[in-house]
This record gives sequence, C-alpha cells and structure tokens, in this order.
Amino acid sequence: MKIKNMLYAAMFAAIVAVLGLMPPIPLPFIPVPITLQTMGVMLAGSFLGKRLGFLSMLLVVVIVLLGVPILSGGRGGMAVLAGPTGGFFIVWPFAAFLIGFLVEKSWKNINIAKYIVANIIGGIVLVYLVGAIYLSYITKMPIDKAFLATMAFIPGDILKAIIVSILCYKLKEISPINEVVR
Repeated sequence: MKIKNMLYAAMFAAIVAVLGLMPPIPLPFIPVPITLQTMGVMLAGSFLGKRLGFLSMLLVVVIVLLGVPILSGGRGGMAVLAGPTGGFFIVWPFAAFLIGFLVEKSWKNINIAKYIVANIIGGIVLVYLVGAIYLSYITKMPIDKAFLATMAFIPGDILKAIIVSILCYKLKEISPINEVVR
C-alpha cells in the first residue's frame, strides 16, 4: 500500500476520533445517543472509496477495541461491543465499504444524488439494520421496537448524508477514488 493511502486511512480515522469529541446527545427512549461519528463513516466511504474507507474504519474499530476512548462520550474498550451501541459501531467498516463500492460504481457519472443514495444505503440502511438487530439482542427489546426506536435518528442522518455528499462532490477531483477508477 502506498504511504499516501496509509495517510488517508489514518487521517479519516482521526476525523472520526475528532467527531467523537462532540458530546453525544442522549434520547430518553433508546440507549443509543445521537453522534457525529457516523458522518465520518460516510465521509470515509464517499471520499476514500471502498478499500481505503473500509481500512480507515477498521482502524477506528481496532483502536476503540484496544481501549482508546475515541467514541462519543469518551467510550472505548471491548465493553463497547457488550453495550446497546455495539452493532451500530462494529458495522462501520462495512458501511464505509458499501458506500465506497456504490460511489466507485457510479464514479464516471457521479452526482450529488448518487452520493446521497450511496450514503443512505451504506451509512443509514446497513448501519441501522445491523445496529437495531444488535440492540434488540443485547437489550432483549423486541425487534420491531428496536427498529422503531432508531427512526428518531433518520432525519439527522439524512442531513449528514446530504452534507457529506455535497462536500465529497465538491472534492471529487482530489479523491483517491480517481486512482482506482479510471
């Protein structure tokens, strides 16, 4: 792997860590807070592409599981997986991969709408699917209630997807995806 690509992966892992410094916003009806870190996952997939996006978020997962408290609210360590947010977190590399895959597939004629679709499919649908199932399992909450509880996050996450999509569209000329898709 090129040093430039390693730096990209590390930089986007650092972006997610910085977004974790923003305090989480708790919701009274679900033990999962609103955070900005999912925006970093969307950024990684949209800007870096499937391979580097996956690697950058895998780096975040490894750092957190090693105990570094970079998740929103200062959380880190293996206990994150035992909590209600574990499923939302552990899927980040796969979400970035899926977003990157969809963006790369559309790269020759990418537009903001295609970025938004990729971010919604990978950054919202996949994350919520895995997260809600995991939440249901860990908390013994009925699966329908777990999915219903996550609906409160959708408007904010759609806004994040739109912001990321506009930003990545504006920056597409400098994206490492240009080296992968020719």
